[in-house]
Amino acid sequence: MCKLLAVIKMLSSFVKLQVQNNFLQRCVFSQTKRTYSKKDTPDKIVPTKKDSKTIVSKTLKKGLASIKESLVAKDVDDILAEWMGRPQIVPKVCDIVIIGGGIMGSSIAYWLRNRVYSDHFKVIVIERDPTYTTASTVLSCGGLRQQFSLKENIEMSLFGAEFLRNINEYLGIIGEPAIDPYFHPYGYLTLASEQSAQILIENSKLQNFLGAKNIILSAAKLKSMFPWINTEGIELGCLGLEKEGWFDPWVLLSAFKKKALQLGARYIYGEAQGFTYKDKGNIGQLDGLIVKTKEGEIHNMKFALCIVAAGAFSGQIVDKLGNVQTENGLEKIYLPVEPRKRFVYCVHCPDGPSLNAPLLIDNTGTFLRREGLAGTYICGRSPEESEEPSTEDLSIDYDFFEEKIWPVLAHRVPVFEKLKLKSSWAGYYEFNTFDQNGIIGLHPYYRNLYFATGFSGHGIQQAPAVGRAISELIVDGEYKTLDLSNLDFDRILFGKPAYEKNII
Repeated sequence: MCKLLAVIKMLSSFVKLQVQNNFLQRCVFSQTKRTYSKKDTPDKIVPTKKDSKTIVSKTLKKGLASIKESLVAKDVDDILAEWMGRPQIVPKVCDIVIIGGGIMGSSIAYWLRNRVYSDHFKVIVIERDPTYTTASTVLSCGGLRQQFSLKENIEMSLFGAEFLRNINEYLGIIGEPAIDPYFHPYGYLTLASEQSAQILIENSKLQNFLGAKNIILSAAKLKSMFPWINTEGIELGCLGLEKEGWFDPWVLLSAFKKKALQLGARYIYGEAQGFTYKDKGNIGQLDGLIVKTKEGEIHNMKFALCIVAAGAFSGQIVDKLGNVQTENGLEKIYLPVEPRKRFVYCVHCPDGPSLNAPLLIDNTGTFLRREGLAGTYICGRSPEESEEPSTEDLSIDYDFFEEKIWPVLAHRVPVFEKLKLKSSWAGYYEFNTFDQNGIIGLHPYYRNLYFATGFSGHGIQQAPAVGRAISELIVDGEYKTLDLSNLDFDRILFGKPAYEKNII
């Protein structure tokens, strides 16, 4: 028995070193720029019928899944379990369990383990898809901006910019290659019509007061600086000069996860099935999380605190909670977060805007930015409420591009009349139906349940600040850096939405 334990210990040390070396090599490979205009990619993908589903090459899909699987950071214990043909080891007890291992959950895990560096402090992250195939994080466009109207959103994104600038001070590991998030610092350019021009001015004043740096440009100045823009119907534009742009979401997620693992967090691959309670019935403090692993095993994991950071599917997690005792009797408390599907289209236009063009936000809500160096761009917009597509799968609606996006692009940037659609993808958007802003902090009745969800498209740029904020609430009992109390669950209970003006 002693010899067997010695062999396992030696194997563990070997695997740890091998995994670290292999992962670093793969990270270097994964950080090459994404491109969608390969030689074997057709100029345009056109469905044979209006309602046809997207036809995707099975070989390509399998190959991409294999690459993603190889790039995911893993715990050494999980690697050993796979080699020995054993299921992953699920602890019976932990201090904190985080539901969701995307950018938000991994940020929280990092900040908690960074604050409490102890072998006795167990932080477990539950993630249902270790390859992140359909995760909102890796399917996002990686935007970073401070052009908001809410003070909290501006401040969180300002910290996001500072975090990216100094990412190696936060997430770097001694002896390993520096992290490059591939940040493109070309700013956002938000256009406003005469009706919304005053709101744009007011927002800009607040943004600059809080530390952002942007300027208001007249239509004439816009035309002078960006001659490729048709300024018809545009009164003003707001251009971000610093701390705005876009970056590689996969790099940031990988860095957060790898650092969290290095600090001692554990990732369990499975799904949250429900909760157990300290008191009888469903009206006491939460006591445990029922987890179904990818092997099909059911585990009841006891915890002290639980954090819901499951993105678009956070509402479904909270639906598993029972009723709570209120002054009106037993009631069900719902989390107003649901998945919405959003499309991103990749187009080619050799005469398009220059390499240093900002990310353009039209007054219609349509966005456009360069992707790579070969005349490739990505674009999209949110549909009207009545046009929301089904979330049953991530199939693409090409008619939406033809009817709602291309005409707007061709009007605002005339050279895009000659664009070619190269590829596209769809992702889930964690939509807060109450006010389209993040929900951060304690559940109003279960005092050991926290939320970090509902960011409605802002999550990836605000994840560093939210992770830090949640760690402060847990470790310090209050916010120490940014006061995000206006974004807690109480605003939903009392019907006081925190709306954005000119929300994107």
